[in-house]
Amino acid sequence: MKKPLSAFCLALAFSTIAFAGTINMKLAHYAAVDHPGGIAARKFADAVKARTNGEITIEVYPNNELGAPDDMLEQNVMGVVDMTLGTQGSLDKYSKKFAVVMMPFVFQDYDHAYRVLDGPFYDWTRDELLAQGLVFIGSWDYGFRNLTNSVRPVNKPDDVKGLKVRTPGEIQLQSCIAALGANVQAIPFNELYLALKQGTVDGQENPLSVIYFNKYYEAQKYLALTRHVYNSMNLVISKKVHDSLTPEYRKIIAEESRNAAALMRDMTRNGDDDYIAKLEKEGMIVTRPDTSEFAALMQPSYDAIAKYADNPEYIGTFLKMVEDNR
Repeated sequence: MKKPLSAFCLALAFSTIAFAGTINMKLAHYAAVDHPGGIAARKFADAVKARTNGEITIEVYPNNELGAPDDMLEQNVMGVVDMTLGTQGSLDKYSKKFAVVMMPFVFQDYDHAYRVLDGPFYDWTRDELLAQGLVFIGSWDYGFRNLTNSVRPVNKPDDVKGLKVRTPGEIQLQSCIAALGANVQAIPFNELYLALKQGTVDGQENPLSVIYFNKYYEAQKYLALTRHVYNSMNLVISKKVHDSLTPEYRKIIAEESRNAAALMRDMTRNGDDDYIAKLEKEGMIVTRPDTSEFAALMQPSYDAIAKYADNPEYIGTFLKMVEDNR
């Protein structure tokens, strides 16, 4: 299931350079600098440098500076980029087990998601990613996704019907929004703000932090707290790079990843109410629909995810983790 490597990646040199006792590493991710993910990534890099007395330095490249998530992860497999905070949707190109973690409306709340991701899901996926050349360090956070639009408030599923809604390319998100009757549009993330401003699409869906930091409120009037899919950023490191580190350095990276994840989770979970207040202050009208009505329409999405995962046991295995940790 290895993804073919591009000529771009093959042309690049390896980035981990050891000289004078120093290891320089690159960490790439897709969050904005002032997003909780961007803040946590910088804290992680600073902590690793401090604990190794400067023997490991990590240069952080935020906001897709080294390419889109799929491209960054491809470079990570090669060891061109040493570490990435990858999307679940990118990782499912290397392990289809990551396809089912984005099933809509499966998690009750943040703590429920953390219990599953830190425990049985990590154990279930770790070896499969390792076989693809990636060491799975752990899940951080990104948040529950919510729906915005410029046409009308959303209080029930029928309010979504006919809206032109942009989603990322992941089948999980596309099938979720399509199941509500929306016209799903594929637009690159870096073009989304302009598409909203120009009315190319009526709406989009993202975690509250993304909606706020990317100023979608300037083009979107209505925010519905649908919390339809939970997303996390996931720290992975090239196996080639990981194998070159001492056991003590590996331990430090794992421990500081957990610390960074805890920081990001606190900022994300505890920041939701603050983001809502800020978005309302910017003029957005916020609705809190009964999500059980939305969840009841998700069977077509579940079917699409099952087909994409290409393993009938994956959904059952994952849903058992969800139920056991409820």
